[in-house]
Amino acid sequence: MIVLGIETSTPQSSVALGSEQGILASVALTGRTHQESIIPALEQLLRWSGLELSQAGGIAVGIGPGLFTGLRVGVQTAKSLAQVLGVPIVGLTSLDTLAFSVRHTAKPIAAVIDARRGEVFFGRYRAVPGGVLRRGEFRVATPDHLVGELQAMGEDVLLVGDGAILYRKQIEELGSKAEFASVMRAHPQASALVELSVPRFVREEHDPLTEVVPLYLRKSDAEIAWDQRARGA
Repeated sequence: MIVLGIETSTPQSSVALGSEQGILASVALTGRTHQESIIPALEQLLRWSGLELSQAGGIAVGIGPGLFTGLRVGVQTAKSLAQVLGVPIVGLTSLDTLAFSVRHTAKPIAAVIDARRGEVFFGRYRAVPGGVLRRGEFRVATPDHLVGELQAMGEDVLLVGDGAILYRKQIEELGSKAEFASVMRAHPQASALVELSVPRFVREEHDPLTEVVPLYLRKSDAEIAWDQRARGA
């Protein structure tokens, strides 16, 4: 079964094709808006792989947390493709995908995405055979709060994601015992998304189309501005 993966939760968007045998092709782009990059990237991917879009048997999409505009574009594109092709869809979180990319470690994992406004989205994980197991809920907090969470764990931790890279100096200065994953792992990748989703498609554990929605852990800038105006009024 061929699965198409779409990941747009961070400034680097990516698209991938894969199956039970592995990743067939993938492409990642930075520096263009998600609206401009997804469809051209998909077309390029199909040319590289020699496949037709109609051969995709499922769509996997990253649902966040992450950038508001990117998530809306990625989720809507994935849902539209699933409807047009008449195939099932699976939505997976960007933090789960990030943690999965560094699953070959004995250390606890903290997946950290830059949330802007001096905050990060993060989740804590343990590596298990074949993947990762999330521990607790997703959080949005300041880097200081993240460090407090890491220190409370009392163990060396592997941090992965652009949020960890952005606040690396601050995290290190606050005395957290942490290892930082390569910058090559800074963003959730559609290839990891495909790897995570293939077993779910094989087990027919699909998501209802109406339930595949962006995961927002806080209000957008526009919503905050509206609330402030409303309180002022």
